[in-house]
Amino acid sequence: MKERKTNNQILVPTDFSDVARCAVNHAGSVAKAYGNEITLVYVIEESFLGGIFSKGQSAIMKDAISTKLEVRAKEVSEQFGVKVTTRVETGKVYKAIAEIANNEGYNSIIMGSHGASGLEQIVGSNASRTIQYAEVPVVVVKSSDIGKNGYQKIVMPFDLTIESRQKLDWGINVAKKFDSEIHIVYSDSDDEYLDRKMKNNIAVIKNALTKNNVKFTLYEFKDSVFDNFANEIHNYAKIIEADLIVAMTHTEKGIGEMVIGTLTQQLVNKAENIAIMCIYPTETGFNYDY
Repeated sequence: MKERKTNNQILVPTDFSDVARCAVNHAGSVAKAYGNEITLVYVIEESFLGGIFSKGQSAIMKDAISTKLEVRAKEVSEQFGVKVTTRVETGKVYKAIAEIANNEGYNSIIMGSHGASGLEQIVGSNASRTIQYAEVPVVVVKSSDIGKNGYQKIVMPFDLTIESRQKLDWGINVAKKFDSEIHIVYSDSDDEYLDRKMKNNIAVIKNALTKNNVKFTLYEFKDSVFDNFANEIHNYAKIIEADLIVAMTHTEKGIGEMVIGTLTQQLVNKAENIAIMCIYPTETGFNYDY
């Protein structure tokens, strides 16, 4: 895979809500492990700002937010021992976040979902929209904080698409950094050809994990009996008490199953205590060196 050049920074949108604080803590732990820097960003909705405040009041509000961000940045920097910078932007929240990350070479985005209302507007539906626009990995966090040892159990669903396997490098990278165990989940099929093709894919994945000395477990869903892939993944992740689910932003599915909406969006909606890492697929073919 051709490496994307980055500025070695994690972009963390915040609105000072509890779930945004969880996201900042995730970012702090990841930044400490990888040697990243963090940028805390608050995005003020343009329509909200213009509709309520005068020009002078808007400037006062921005200054107040900047001051609050600086205080939070200092706390995070002292807690995790990483460099933290801040910025305040105006615009559509999800578009501003994605454009900053895409255009300025950010390593990734870590953000909360289901935040508060009113001024605390960064999170919530903006998370799922950011996933659609961002061309960098987006980690979506809800109410769960990251453990002291990072991501110990990672669930990775696979289907038959080329794009699905693109997440493997990311999973291996995280697993090696935190000494994680990867749980590979996939479904069988009544179609002999499709089933054989999936087994071949799984063999390649097993070889890659073994080659990289990553601990792993395989779990096969019975396609004929499960509800849908997202439900099964979520239920499995809850049972094993997973810390992270890694999925692609395109549609991944069980063999022969039609999914309404992307797997990632469904998982973001369902997962309450498990972070979701959403990987943007490359547009062309993927060359594997396993």
